Amino acid sequence: MKSAPIRSLVDEYLRRLTPYYSIDEVELRAASGRTPERAIADDTTNVLAAIRDDESLWLLDREGTAWSSQQLAAQLIDEGFTGTSRLTLAIGGAYGFDARLQRRANRRWSLSPLTFLHEWARAIVTEQLYRAAKIHHGEPYHH
Repeated sequence: MKSAPIRSLVDEYLRRLTPYYSIDEVELRAASGRTPERAIADDTTNVLAAIRDDESLWLLDREGTAWSSQQLAAQLIDEGFTGTSRLTLAIGGAYGFDARLQRRANRRWSLSPLTFLHEWARAIVTEQLYRAAKIHHGEPYHH
């Protein structure tokens, strides 16, 4: 992440999540293929190589399903993610992912039909995961 203020925000929400879940943040370098098709294929290959067969994979995808914060908390519970199973969230590169990764994904989560900078998407995701953890544990959160 290039923006220090956004990095700081993401770190703050990751810190807040640690009492609830074990979090590993893994950043894969975006592919720099000569064509969008090559970049998509390379990004997909890199993500597939980084995940285990037994873990849940959610793609952040504007074509996915948008949830309220309460619905996100319910989706995490429904997926079996209660702090003991492994969940990977993948935020795509500029061109997204190809069909191989879309087929592998357990869920496709849309933050909005808008396109966000990768860093902003990561900040929104970490904040929403924290909010979902608070909801899941019956703790107060900002409505």
